[in-house]
Amino acid sequence: MAHALSNTRSGFSLSAIFTRLADAWKTAGAQRAVFNRTYNELQALSDRELADIGIARVEIADISRQEAVKAA
Repeated sequence: MAHALSNTRSGFSLSAIFTRLADAWKTAGAQRAVFNRTYNELQALSDRELADIGIARVEIADISRQEAVKAA
């Protein structure tokens, strides 16, 4: 993807703002995908399987959130 850069005297660049917004949107989407995948996979496990890997069911959301942050 090509990015157009323009230098202005005021330092205000509308294209730079839109580029940063698009990048933030993509990052948030990627993080959400990692969160959902991790959450759904852990939720699908039985309590016994979770206990075998040392995870309590109440920790699933926190673990999913941590994995999403790592993916960024």
